[in-house]
Amino acid sequence: MASETHAAVSEHYVGMPQLNFEWFPNQIFWLVVTLVAVFFILNRIAIPRIANVLAERHDTIQRDLEKAEELKQKAVEAEDAYNKALADARIAASQIVAETKAAIQKDLDKAIAKADAEISAKTAEGEVKIKEIRDNATKAVKVVATDTAVAIVDAVMPAASDAKAITAAVTTRLKG
Repeated sequence: MASETHAAVSEHYVGMPQLNFEWFPNQIFWLVVTLVAVFFILNRIAIPRIANVLAERHDTIQRDLEKAEELKQKAVEAEDAYNKALADARIAASQIVAETKAAIQKDLDKAIAKADAEISAKTAEGEVKIKEIRDNATKAVKVVATDTAVAIVDAVMPAASDAKAITAAVTTRLKG
């Protein structure tokens, strides 16, 4: 029976059935029914779900942006705290360096004062020894000069040899 209907239709109209004007009212009816069904399905089910997903995404993005802003603010605060701690550490290090320099300078001053005292003592001791050596040398020169003068005078004029006069002459000459 289906083949008879199909055969009857194919004898009557040749071409595409969608373009058959006799079937237009039926096609328009089903088109309207389908569009209304799709409209209600989209309007009642799909669009609210899509709107919910978009709203959730928007809320999530907004929360993430707010959280990022908070984290950025915390990072700025942490950087400020780090810079302050670094500056405080530099100041503390400068103070430690200054204290260490002062302690070293104090120790150095003590060592220099001790060395100066030792040098002064040794210098005084050396001056005493030099004075003794000078005095001894002067005495030795005086003795040698007197002995030499006596020997020369005895050799040149044996009768005019006066030891006291020669000693007085040598003493006067050595004094300048």
